[in-house]
Amino acid sequence: MAFRAALNRRVVPATACLVGAGVVVSRIPNAYAEAPKSLSKKPIYDDAPNSPESTAVFPSVAPSDTSSAIPSTSQSITPTPTERLAAEIRRARLFLHAHASAAEDGLNRLMGSALDLETSFTNTIASLAPPKESGEKLMPGVIYVLVATMAGSIVSRNRNVLLRAMVPLAAGVGTSWLVIPTTSRNVGDLLWKYEQKTPLISENHLLIRNAAEEALRLARDRGRIAIRAVDETAQGGREKVEEWVRKGK
Repeated sequence: MAFRAALNRRVVPATACLVGAGVVVSRIPNAYAEAPKSLSKKPIYDDAPNSPESTAVFPSVAPSDTSSAIPSTSQSITPTPTERLAAEIRRARLFLHAHASAAEDGLNRLMGSALDLETSFTNTIASLAPPKESGEKLMPGVIYVLVATMAGSIVSRNRNVLLRAMVPLAAGVGTSWLVIPTTSRNVGDLLWKYEQKTPLISENHLLIRNAAEEALRLARDRGRIAIRAVDETAQGGREKVEEWVRKGK
């Protein structure tokens, strides 16, 4: 009996707890997997035909409004100190490259002009030499010209300035035309080429040359006349002497 009483004291509270828990659970509403039909589903694609968002009409925006609404890229983006430093370095490199290229071009032009001058000088000196078939030798001929020039200077040392300047020059030029005529002609042609670059000098040279040639022609003519007169006089004297000799016999 005692055991039954104890069992009843333990079972009754447990049974009461189970009944109370069942009542609480029965009052909680049931949760279903499907959503209620009254709620609208959001479509997966934006252009669904039945979606209210696709059929909605948006107000048109004027171009001026969009341009004013979108901020400018140049105003919003500012260069960083690293980018500014890179731009300055690039500008400095371009400046140095341009000046270095200009200096290199100037040096190349200078070297080219120097080489052209050297080639021109070499060709000019080579053109003054007489050809081999002429048989003309420069070495003794140049020495003769120098000796004649010094002799003319010695002869005119006690004369006036004009003679002291003209006599050695005339002696040297005359000796050169007698000893090395081909080289003298080449030198004269070269001087005439340079004189043609200055019209005043070339015209005066032509006047002096023409006057000298005219004077030389007149001197030759007068010399021929004088020689002819002397020959005629000698011939007449010889004839008279022969006549006197014949009469004397």
